[in-house]
Amino acid sequence: MRYFFATVALVALAHAGVVRGQSAQPVSDPRNITGAWEPMRGGPGAPPPTPITPKAPYAAAWQARRAAQDEATKKGEPLATLGSQCVPYGMPTMMSVANYPVEILPTPGQVTIVTEAFSEVRRVYLDRPQMTVEAVPPGYYGRSVGRWEGDTLVVDTIGIAPTVAGYQSLPHSPQLRITERFKLASADVLQDQITLDDPVVLEKPVTYTLTYRRLPKYEMVEFVCDNNREFVDEKGVVRMKVREK
Repeated sequence: MRYFFATVALVALAHAGVVRGQSAQPVSDPRNITGAWEPMRGGPGAPPPTPITPKAPYAAAWQARRAAQDEATKKGEPLATLGSQCVPYGMPTMMSVANYPVEILPTPGQVTIVTEAFSEVRRVYLDRPQMTVEAVPPGYYGRSVGRWEGDTLVVDTIGIAPTVAGYQSLPHSPQLRITERFKLASADVLQDQITLDDPVVLEKPVTYTLTYRRLPKYEMVEFVCDNNREFVDEKGVVRMKVREK
């Protein structure tokens, strides 16, 4: 990606290459999800995602969008994403952006989640009542409340603005509710089972699972989006600005 400082990217890759090679010590506490975690593609033991079944007319619009994305990618001219325009990914996409790590910071009464990509931040308030959807101002991250059920952290998130990018480019309404179940599959592997429930857009909820590998002693790297080289043309394609001589 060209929209952040190249120097930062090189430092991040070099740093990750050194630290990510280290192995973690056994974790005796099944609730110990503290620290940095790297997304794993096709992680072990993760069930396949459930089918996406949008209601009409959302189905037609979603399928057309996906087809346009596939066609543009084949041409080597991928359509713009929010990320390519220096706009935060928001929930739920922010939980897995390429191989950028996610850091989980539990404190009394709260779990803070920070992503390296775009330095996005979520705050999960523990053991508090959730508000109504109407009472939460729409935003990128919504309002998250959580509780521990044995060794599983269950997080309920509402208030995601419809303009925020959805899972697999899926549109959503203000009624979207995201339920996450964080659980250690092993000392070094964390799974986040995500269920999207939107009675306006979806025929039935969609569930998929993200898997992460623990990164012991990893230090999160600053990620600054500085988009001064790209623009989106009238067809939605990302183009490079030509510097005038």
